[in-house]
Amino acid sequence: MIAELADPAVFALAAGSLGLMVGSFLNVVIHRLPIMMEREWAAQCAELKGETPPAFEALSLARPRSRCPLCGHPITVLENIPVISWLLLRGRCSGCAARISFRYPLVEALTGLLFAFAAWHFGFSAAGLGALVLIAALVALTAIDFDTQLLPDDITLPLLWLGLALNAFGVYTDLKSAVFGAMAGYLSLWAVYWGFRLITGKEGMGYGDFKLLAALGAWLGWQMVPLTILLSSFVGAVVGIALLVFARHGRNVPIPFGPYLAAAGAIALIWGKPLTHSYLGIVL
Repeated sequence: MIAELADPAVFALAAGSLGLMVGSFLNVVIHRLPIMMEREWAAQCAELKGETPPAFEALSLARPRSRCPLCGHPITVLENIPVISWLLLRGRCSGCAARISFRYPLVEALTGLLFAFAAWHFGFSAAGLGALVLIAALVALTAIDFDTQLLPDDITLPLLWLGLALNAFGVYTDLKSAVFGAMAGYLSLWAVYWGFRLITGKEGMGYGDFKLLAALGAWLGWQMVPLTILLSSFVGAVVGIALLVFARHGRNVPIPFGPYLAAAGAIALIWGKPLTHSYLGIVL
């Protein structure tokens, strides 16, 4: 089996299939993790006030089983096949016919495609397997930030430490570059945050953005931090202008920055070195 995975096409196919299943699990993470965080915060606030914590139904990423939020219909195995089940159900719950968001198959398909592409690019190697983990985390963070404008520490901090651990063995860069990358990632956005706050009196971004860029720096090295910031700013500007023009997005409505950092990180993971060399060649 290991020998077969050495074939780039076989590994890409296997990774794509795995990505579809991982995408299904990411939908659970995207939906439940913010709820779990809010409940934890509510319990902590009640404890600080000396009050009885509010009673909630037990909730984790594993339990209870997935079900329709409107009628409570439990999702069966046949209704949980990535992408295919949504198509067969025509995007509606089999219990109450409520519409199932298109985002569920979108996350599954996107994760599968990204897994397959990363596997093809890196091959069956530590870098290839690590890329799958990074991509899964970035997909989850993107959707959570779009929904809640939160980038959970439960994802960003383990991602940072895993990047440092992998680069202790030189998987993507050397350990020194990874450590400086984490520092540069965090401190660069921290400086922008405080500069913007001192000038305008407003908060331009959250601490989760600092931690996400620190994690990307730990994975890719300090050399990729400027490129990641540049790419995320460019993508964010394009999307922000599009929202203002076409979606009538209010100027005072905040736009999460995490998804653009995540997209830039994925681009830097795959094409970071050639893009950096091309940019330096143009500048110099």
